[in-house]
Amino acid sequence: MNSSTDSKTTSNRGKRKTQDPCPGCSLHKNLCICAWIPSLTLQTKIVLVIHAKELRRTTNTGTLAVKALTNSQMFIRGKNLEALDLTPLLSEKYRTMLFYPSDKAIPLTPEFINLQDLPIQLIVPDGNWRQASKLQTRHLELKNIPRVMITKPNQAQHHLRKENSPEGMSTLQAIAEALGIIEGEFAREPLLKLYKKKLEHTLRGRGVLSESV
Repeated sequence: MNSSTDSKTTSNRGKRKTQDPCPGCSLHKNLCICAWIPSLTLQTKIVLVIHAKELRRTTNTGTLAVKALTNSQMFIRGKNLEALDLTPLLSEKYRTMLFYPSDKAIPLTPEFINLQDLPIQLIVPDGNWRQASKLQTRHLELKNIPRVMITKPNQAQHHLRKENSPEGMSTLQAIAEALGIIEGEFAREPLLKLYKKKLEHTLRGRGVLSESV
């Protein structure tokens, strides 16, 4: 769900790798935001399918969503030559969807959510655009589940990475907006607060901000 790097933060200082990052939030330990990670138990299950290279990026936010959501799961792609099989996720207990803005993706709306009573399982690819796109093309076990997307434009002034479309968001932002539609504002708000802390502390670490964004 992520893209590249914020156009306002592309200095060499902004690209410098974080030394000795916090294992929980990936920020410098002086900027740690782990205390702001909520614990949310929801009906909706979030499944993060993350590329192995994304785990090394300090701007990643998908792993924060997994830490915040008790009913969540994470799979790692691309760490070895063995193919990742997601077939076990296709359970009759859930209405499973792939959260990916393909040409055939259905806008995620309350009307679409209310078509069935089953709890939703949202499979979320996490990586750069190329890595995320491979989840829907290479995993044929997912070919028959609907693709859904957020159509709300991202009007934020600052971003962790450069976005390629008006709807582009970080993974945590996108999950927060999706859960706001599926579950309600009580799920959306604490996740967005966590994202804003991540953004604020990241930009402070880059020397871009001295005050809250």
